[in-house]
Order: sequence, then C-alpha cells, then structure tokens
Amino acid sequence: MSYQNPIIPGFHPDPSIVRVGEDFYLVTSSFEYFPGVPIFHSRDLVNWQPIGHALTRESQLKFPNWVASGGIFAPTLRHHNGTFYMVTTNVSGGGNFFVHTTDISGEWSDPVWLDQGGIDPSLFFDDDGKVYLTSSWGKGWPSPDEVTLEDGYWGIQQSEIDLQSGKCLTEPRVIWSGTGGRYPEGPHLYKINGKYHLMIAEGGTERGHMITMARSDTPWGPWENCPHNPILSNRSMQSPFQALGHGDLVETQDGSWWMVCLGIRLQGNPETGHLGRETFLAPVQWNSEGWPVVGHQGQLRKNHARPNLPAHPWPEQEQDPFAGSELGLQWVTMGNPTKDFWSLTERPGSLRLKGSILPLEAGEGAAFLAFRQESYTCEVQVTLDFAPEQEREEAGITVWANPNHHYDLLVTRQQGKRMALLRKRIGDLLDIRSGFELPEGPITLLISAQPETYTFAVQQAGQSPVQVGSGVARYLAPEVAGGFTGAMLGLFCSGNGQEVSGPAFFSGLKVQLR
Repeated sequence: MSYQNPIIPGFHPDPSIVRVGEDFYLVTSSFEYFPGVPIFHSRDLVNWQPIGHALTRESQLKFPNWVASGGIFAPTLRHHNGTFYMVTTNVSGGGNFFVHTTDISGEWSDPVWLDQGGIDPSLFFDDDGKVYLTSSWGKGWPSPDEVTLEDGYWGIQQSEIDLQSGKCLTEPRVIWSGTGGRYPEGPHLYKINGKYHLMIAEGGTERGHMITMARSDTPWGPWENCPHNPILSNRSMQSPFQALGHGDLVETQDGSWWMVCLGIRLQGNPETGHLGRETFLAPVQWNSEGWPVVGHQGQLRKNHARPNLPAHPWPEQEQDPFAGSELGLQWVTMGNPTKDFWSLTERPGSLRLKGSILPLEAGEGAAFLAFRQESYTCEVQVTLDFAPEQEREEAGITVWANPNHHYDLLVTRQQGKRMALLRKRIGDLLDIRSGFELPEGPITLLISAQPETYTFAVQQAGQSPVQVGSGVARYLAPEVAGGFTGAMLGLFCSGNGQEVSGPAFFSGLKVQLR
C-alpha cells in the first residue's frame, strides 16, 4: 500500500511535526492571515484533519505593519513534559516568540518574547534540562556584537534560553553556515543515537531548495557535514515536485522515521505553482554510518510505501459551511478582523458580510473571508444576495494571491444598473470585463479552476450559466505575483471608500474537486 503526496494540499508551507503517543500533530506557516498557525492531527501520517490554530487572539497576533507575505514565518512545534510549545517569528512586528499549552486543540498562552533575533526559530530540549533556541540569521538583522561577517552572510545562530522568561542565558552565536547554498534557514536540532543532528534548508525557497544535515558530539559543534548532502532535494530533476525544503523529522511508535517538508507542484508552461508551497511526506532510513537516507535516494516521489500504522481516515466534513453558527477552521481574514463584519445567525444558512469602506486591495480591514485552494482542478459556486445602491458598492468571490494579483467576480452597480463584472488585477494592469445586467435577487457565481486557467460565470435562477471571462492561473503564482503564499478563494464586500448600503449574503457554497 502506498500514499500520495502532498499529504496536506494547498498553501500549507513550513511544516513542523511532533508525536505524542499514537497521535501526530503538525503546524504550518500562516503569514498575513488570521487566525495564525493552523494545527493538524493525524494517527497515520497520511490522513490529516485541522483541529485549530495556535494564534487566535489579538493579544497573540497583531500586524502593526501588515503587508502581503508578512506576518507569521516558519513555526516549530515541540512537546516537552506534557506541554506543547509553538515558536515562530512575526515579521510584521515583534520578532521571535513562543506560545504554549497543555491542550493542543484549546487555548494557547500569550506570547513569550525571545531575545534572539533572526527568523525560523526552533526549540530543542536537551536531556540535561537545558533549552536551546536555534534560528536563521542574516547580515543586517540584529546580530551578536562579537560577530563580524562579510556582507550577505547568512548562518544558523543559537543560544541557551530560560524557558520561563525567554531570555538568553548565553550570547547567541553562529554555529553553522550550511554547505554553501544561499539562505541557510529553517534549522531544527535533534539528538539521535547519542549525536546532535542539525538539519536546515538551503538554496532559497525556490527551485534550488534543499535540505541538508550536519552532526556533532555537542549542540554547539564543530559540525560534520553529511557526506551525501543534500539529504533531500528534487532540484534539476524531471519531477513535478520542486522547491523541497523546511523539513522536520518524527519517529513513529515502531521506530521508523519520517520527514515532512514543503514543496510545490508545478503546472503549465512556463511551469509555476499557484497553489503555493504544500506539505509533503518522505520515509527516512538511517544507513550504517548513522546518516539519514530520505525518500528514494534523496528524492521525493508522488507515491511512497505507507507508514506501518493502522490507516485512520477522518469523517467527511460538513458539506454546507454556513449551516451552523460558527465558521469552520478553514476560514481566515487578512490581518486582524474588524468586529462583527460577518455573521451566520442574521440569516440562518447564509454568511452575512458587512461591507467595509476599505477596498478589497487594502488588505487588513477589508471585509474578506477566504480559504485555501487545495486542488488545481475544482469547481466553486456560491449564491450571492446583494443589492448595491451606489456605484462603488460591490460584493463577490475572488481568486486571491495578494492585493496586486487577484481575479474578482462581483456584483455592483454601474450607471444605475445592477451588473456582473469580472475584474482582473495583475501588478499595475487592471482589466474589467462587464458581464451583463442582472435582475434583482440572488445570483450564483461560478469558478471553474483548471491547472492553467480560471473561468468565471454567473447563473440566474432557472437558467444556464453564462461565462463572463477567464484568467491565466500562472499570474497568481508566487513566481509571478511574488511572496510566499498560495491561491486563496475568498468572499468579499466593499464600498470602495464609502459606506455600503446593505449587507451581502452568501449561501450554497460548494467546492467540488475534479
């Protein structure tokens, strides 16, 4: 029996994993979205279900300087003496911190801020009770005073810390600079078979990404490089999976080892990956010299033999996401949400969005709720009940990469007429296609996603869908749009500088994978 990669599809990068008994838990980066750091649960390493977020309150996650692809970078999840720790970086304000809890699906603590700078922090709990903080450091960041390095240097720095206060007990110092690939980052320190193993990502989070390892008799080095570094990379290979990096190791109950990592699935010509970086799984064997051999001789494939664990699929989720009184765990906003901008109780069975004065492209503060697109091929539909009274009022559905790259199918008013429009924003280029005049009342908005194209249509009650236009998918990919995130499917309502006369009600949302 085999499993198929990716194990968590869609925009779920920088995975970090722990095992507690027979349960596996995993977190991923969330960047500019709120709530932050989604948490997943599995019993077999293959089937995963979301169980919450680590950062659910403004006291834990603020965005003083909200920007696309800012916010939360590369969390690390660890479990020690009955407590879960999640350590990460808020690059939009505050720096490195950790939160903790004894109930991973419950509330987490307020942040414990850390003295050590850089990004991608990781905690290591040693056998003697010492706690080490390891992070990536680059020239121009806050750095240890005694370190003087050439321009452009990156390396892995480390200190011993006090877990209660977050204060450094030793001065942070650079311990390893990797094997020569640019941007050594995403460090994780382990103690395996009496040796300290330091695993990092190198090469930048693009096609040259790779995972490398070194080991030592002490947590400070000196470090011996693995003779077959990189231990995992598909760079320069004929593979649809590329940009493999930010790995984390876990040992199962039977003593076997596995690695989770990020990667992208390439589509089209030129090849891009607009779903963003996803979570993949690879088997790990330890050779006679004590080094890991990952995947198929250091490469990751679509299919590998399943872990020797009982299969544990999860029940199917509720089909109607607006049937209850609370939004599902898949929904996020851009930055901290404004109070009461959405409701599921005002009209049972519908999501009400209270329009924002801010335009959709403002980012934080926009009336916007979204979820990750998880398949390159899918059909999306939602029924919108919205009666704009003024010219700039609008509501609709968007395929969203960032404020400068998105496709919006919307209902608005133009020259006194209620209209369906397709708006495409690609950098500083704006294309607006008029669909047709709409009668009053609900209208169904439809998106057909293919690996290289999005097609947009509207459907009136009792009639066939009418196509409004299409958009090229690669223009929403990070390779074109920039940044670190993947495609989101969002619902929005905006007055574009004015108050919106009435709410927008969305119902009947369906996402059908192909």
